[in-house]
Amino acid sequence: MLDLVVKNGKVYVDGSFRECDVGIKDGKFVLVGMSGTLPEAQRTIDATGKYVIPGGIDTHVHYRDPGHWERETFEVGSRAAAAGGCTTFFEHPISMPPQWKAEILQNRLDICTGKDSPANDRHEKGVCVDFCFYGAAGGQHPEAIEPLSHAGIVAYKTFLHDAPEGREQEFEGLTSANNDQLYRVLQEVKKTGLPLAAHAEDNELVTGFIKHLREEGCQGENIAHCLSRPPIVEIEAISKMLKFAKDVGCPIELVHVSSWEAMELAKQAKAEGQKVFVETCPHYLLLDESYVEKFGAYAKCNPALRKKEEVEKLWDYVLDGTVDFIGSDHSPYLVSEKDKLDKNGNKDIFLSPAGFPGIDLRLPLMLTEAKKGRVSMERVVELLCVNPAKCFNIYPQKGTISAGADADLVIVDMGHEHTFQAKDSYSQARDTMKVFEGWRLGCSVDYTVVRGRVVVENGVVDESAAGWGQMVTPNKKG
Repeated sequence: MLDLVVKNGKVYVDGSFRECDVGIKDGKFVLVGMSGTLPEAQRTIDATGKYVIPGGIDTHVHYRDPGHWERETFEVGSRAAAAGGCTTFFEHPISMPPQWKAEILQNRLDICTGKDSPANDRHEKGVCVDFCFYGAAGGQHPEAIEPLSHAGIVAYKTFLHDAPEGREQEFEGLTSANNDQLYRVLQEVKKTGLPLAAHAEDNELVTGFIKHLREEGCQGENIAHCLSRPPIVEIEAISKMLKFAKDVGCPIELVHVSSWEAMELAKQAKAEGQKVFVETCPHYLLLDESYVEKFGAYAKCNPALRKKEEVEKLWDYVLDGTVDFIGSDHSPYLVSEKDKLDKNGNKDIFLSPAGFPGIDLRLPLMLTEAKKGRVSMERVVELLCVNPAKCFNIYPQKGTISAGADADLVIVDMGHEHTFQAKDSYSQARDTMKVFEGWRLGCSVDYTVVRGRVVVENGVVDESAAGWGQMVTPNKKG
């Protein structure tokens, strides 16, 4: 007898949708067959008229645990992931401190799994979905980079700028603020065979632009954030990253690419055989700088939102295959942090932290675009479910509905349109989710299944699933 059968759905199998049934036992997919042909199961979910896709894999997530639990904990944040059809999230290293060595990584792992340890002094029960970790790689601790690869990370992350003012602890061992540091970091990461992800913004340009805008008294204007980070900031940094990585021979990931010229550089490098993974995010495909003018710090993100024509052109690279995957860059903060004023009580856009939540909107937003005909459903599944698993070497454990894979799936109702309201989000940072408030979503996430366990049913998260999530590590080479 099977544990679970999902029947009569339009199932994504081998690159296309077909009507069939899916059988699950002991946390794995065991059978995919014609409707009505599977053995009896302890539980059956009827997915008639709905789409069944592999569990979503979010390649870019920032929870604030430990150090800033008030922003969002792993336990609570993972519920938002599940509600948005994400069954595996990739946690990036911004934390207090970032995981630049195995001991720090273990502390974060203890919290994710709900282990009773000094690191988990708030006694969190753990996450309800699976997860992978990036390791921190920076100029401060280059000797620690290679040893960290043995702790099961899927990639490394570095920032091509100094730590933001006042957040030095969150960025220890995570920045490559000059060329010498970056080259050394690439050399160390190359030894591991893992990719190095780079937040690519030119440090000198950003610093200079902010200085000039402050001198002109523009810090009280929302648009000053976009003016401080024009496309050239990203283009210059990505150009350097590509050149350095090519010279060293290290695979790289370009995260949250926001400008078409930077995309074109990556496209050319790929065509020449360089190993480059490219990520963008829903907000760079759907929002423009007018949202920064309207919402201020609540639409502030790095890189900054772009002009409308830039946004439109970015879609060309989603459709032509340049973009490998789409991450949310989920970034929870407090309202008080977003509304931060200077010491004189005046507004200063540069003082507010960059980023906003989105892990529960990534899949619905992109499927809504598919429903509009802007992109195919199949391409969305590739970008959000399949490619992340393949690029980070966790396929076929993840990213596929096929026998032997982890039984991660999402059942989506493409006929259920509804209006997003931030108050309904499971994210601890829901009060900062202003930019998508009132958006019309063309679908609903009805069920999320993680290794055979139903974690979301009829859109409601089973909070007793806390602690179900497990760490996923890359396949062994050879």
